[in-house]
Amino acid sequence: MTLPILYSFRRCPYAMRARMGLLVSETLCEIREVALRAKPDDLIAVSPKATVPVLVLSDGRVIDQSLDILRWALARHDPEDWLAGDDTALIAGNDGTFKHHLDRYKYPDRHGSDPLDHRVAAVAWLMTLEHRLANRANVCGERRQLADIAIFPFVRQFAAVEPDWFAAQQLPGVRAWLDRHLSAPLFARAMTKLAPWRAGMYVILGDNTSS
Repeated sequence: MTLPILYSFRRCPYAMRARMGLLVSETLCEIREVALRAKPDDLIAVSPKATVPVLVLSDGRVIDQSLDILRWALARHDPEDWLAGDDTALIAGNDGTFKHHLDRYKYPDRHGSDPLDHRVAAVAWLMTLEHRLANRANVCGERRQLADIAIFPFVRQFAAVEPDWFAAQQLPGVRAWLDRHLSAPLFARAMTKLAPWRAGMYVILGDNTSS
């Protein structure tokens, strides 16, 4: 049986959410860890933009957007009913407004930006999550669903820029929500460390063994 192939990068938040969707949907696939400074020709051949994640299906079709990978996997098998929490507007705010400010806060030299201005703007967007989490465990209800998985890897990245500062912010709901997702076994499986892929390597997503 030919399995789908996922090109991924462990620390990329887009790739994180794709891996978690594939894992929770119990989709068997080969994973190829990409070294961003030396992207394999195989990746460029199937997706010239060569940004991760990229999923190559068994029939040769290519899905090269993380949310599309998530939704494709869950459409096949959704044991936790994640699709019921596919809040497209909230996810768009994360991928648009929040990601814009996150990048300019984390990489001010790259963007020629004032990181403090963008930190303030990012926190203002996080208050959207804080209000939602005031009386419930997750952003769409008590159970984790698609919106949580789509968003929390980016909040993780934001929190890691200045951890002590983030811990002191008036975001108790966001911090508790983030901590729960970071400590979940699903996230641990998705974050398994892999060597950069090279021809001849074969690793199954979620499996610690390779050949």
